Amino acid sequence: MEKGNEAIDTGTGDVFLDLGYADAAERKLRVQLAMRLNEIIKERRLTQVAAAALFGIPQPHVSELKHYKLNRFSSERLLHFMTQLDRDIEIVIRPRDESHPTGQVSVLFAI
Repeated sequence: MEKGNEAIDTGTGDVFLDLGYADAAERKLRVQLAMRLNEIIKERRLTQVAAAALFGIPQPHVSELKHYKLNRFSSERLLHFMTQLDRDIEIVIRPRDESHPTGQVSVLFAI
């Protein structure tokens, strides 16, 4: 059995863009926010029930957040959850980095 030549495509570093999602930047942002939310929930040792009460959502929605099923959560809603976990949000708008063809959104977390 002969091995065929398989073409390998180099990824962009953004899985959502590579998968062809039109809203790749928004999906990436929501995942970054959810990652940090899940870290804070874990650090604070909050149960899903306690997190749900704090966020004002049903416990199954916290489970979805924990498992990165983010279709029901907008970026704005996830940012609101951050403030409910006693985090300040600061948005900085600056000129585009010349190394990128278009403007980008990034999330930085201060400890």
